Amino acid sequence: MTTGKTVAFHTLGCKLNFSETSSISRLLEQDGFVKTDFDGQADVYVINTCSVTDNADKECRHLVRRIQRRAPESMVVITGCYAQLKPKEIAEIEGVDLVLGAAEKFNIVEHLKTLTKGDSTKICSCDIEDVNTFHASYSMNDRTRTFLKVQDGCDYTCSFCTIPMARGKSRSDSVANVIQHAKDLAATGVKEIVLTGVNLGDFGKGFEGGKKREESFYELIQELDKVEGIERYRISSIEPNLLTNEIIEFVANSRKFMPHFHIPLQSGSNDILGLMRRRYRRELYAEKVALIRQFIPHCSIGVDVIVGFPSESEEHFRETYDFLHALDVSYLHVFTYSERPNTGAIEIKPIVPVHIRNERNKMLRNLSLKKLQYFTEQHLGQTRKVLFEIQGKDGMMEGYTDNYIKITTPFRQEWVNSIVEWDLR
Repeated sequence: MTTGKTVAFHTLGCKLNFSETSSISRLLEQDGFVKTDFDGQADVYVINTCSVTDNADKECRHLVRRIQRRAPESMVVITGCYAQLKPKEIAEIEGVDLVLGAAEKFNIVEHLKTLTKGDSTKICSCDIEDVNTFHASYSMNDRTRTFLKVQDGCDYTCSFCTIPMARGKSRSDSVANVIQHAKDLAATGVKEIVLTGVNLGDFGKGFEGGKKREESFYELIQELDKVEGIERYRISSIEPNLLTNEIIEFVANSRKFMPHFHIPLQSGSNDILGLMRRRYRRELYAEKVALIRQFIPHCSIGVDVIVGFPSESEEHFRETYDFLHALDVSYLHVFTYSERPNTGAIEIKPIVPVHIRNERNKMLRNLSLKKLQYFTEQHLGQTRKVLFEIQGKDGMMEGYTDNYIKITTPFRQEWVNSIVEWDLR
């Protein structure tokens, strides 16, 4: 066991990465490491990377340079999607000591035991086809809410996406294991669990006792709803073609699943959806939104959308803008397309100039602000339940209503990790 050494973490990317960083942190703490702040001095720095956009890659390199200036004798470990996709590129960054691919990140304790500062960078990676095991993870940053990983990998072949190359085939935990994790988390005082995965609606694929396991996301949420102690669940993101009518109806009648869906769209143009190799058309997306509104009128609906995909003309973008403008959704997460090596989209022409991509991003972000303002105003005068989190900045605290409206108010200790009836005004 290591004693007294300090370790600091930084996470780039999605909620799934945050859950995995937290689990890696617990592995090191169990081995005797003391967790410390990333902006301070540490013996070991661990950066859990994303590689969805080029900016994520650049941010990783920037963080390594910062560590080199502050603590040149410290060990630097890079893991996550960028580490799986481009291990040799990362190994060439001055100051990086260890690169852990998808199959090795949870073996970090063993790797650190044999690592010496000054040796050549050690790369521990394998072909993504060989990554087929599922490692359960959950975040424990505070008692209020946790991100619980229940699924990993993806069998889809979207032309813009590197995630299948970084995380492998779709696989998941069992319903029984997830239920046990939820019970364990309830015992620690966690009030809200956010279910996370790469392709969450594809939950159920896996092997148990050498046999193929067939379960479903619908079965999972039915069982989670029965767990005592957890008061709230959220579904982090679910593909529209996997968001079944029975899931929507279940959430509408659930005691614990919050009225909140986040559903990737990516484009409101069927031509672009086809080039993206998405598994639905805009008509199906509109049907899902309409059904949610029918069953859960007060539901928050978030949308992922990509602008500037290759060959996206002004007409294609206008289709997306008009579609989203007319759609009864609550907010948008807008991503600017960036070229990723070894993806199908890299071959599609013509390329949209970067300045036009940025203009379209700004237009949709402005639309998102209007959508969110309208959604919030619709609920003024109502009383909704807010789960308040720990103290924020300047003596304030934050929380979210059941339907994901953010509330900021002066800090009150008795409200931390409590659900409070709140008058929206």
